Amino acid sequence: MVGILAAALLVLVLAGLVAWAMSVPQTSVTGPAGRRLPPRERARQQSALAAARWTVGHDEVDGVTRVLLQRTCIGLDGRPEVLEERVFDSFPAHDPLWEARFTEAMANARFRARYLNTEEGHPEQP
Repeated sequence: MVGILAAALLVLVLAGLVAWAMSVPQTSVTGPAGRRLPPRERARQQSALAAARWTVGHDEVDGVTRVLLQRTCIGLDGRPEVLEERVFDSFPAHDPLWEARFTEAMANARFRARYLNTEEGHPEQP
């Protein structure tokens, strides 16, 4: 009888350990290929993320011109990586006043990007 209770207790403890291990979030820093990054590359990635800056971009989607604020950094492969993208303004691509609206929206977006960068503690670049 004692042996059966000991075996049942052992099974419950093992089940509890498995449940606990499954509930712990896996927080590993992975690279582009999904592999865990070595410490040096992890430090480079953290440094790049800390130096991320807001920039201005634009595109056209479904006949609508969008002026974008993008938070970017240099990725591990050396290319720019967009971390966050916000639509600052949008208007029809075939608007008769497209050029004036585009110029004004880009100027306002550049002002906003400078403000966000200053707010995050990044010095203004020439």
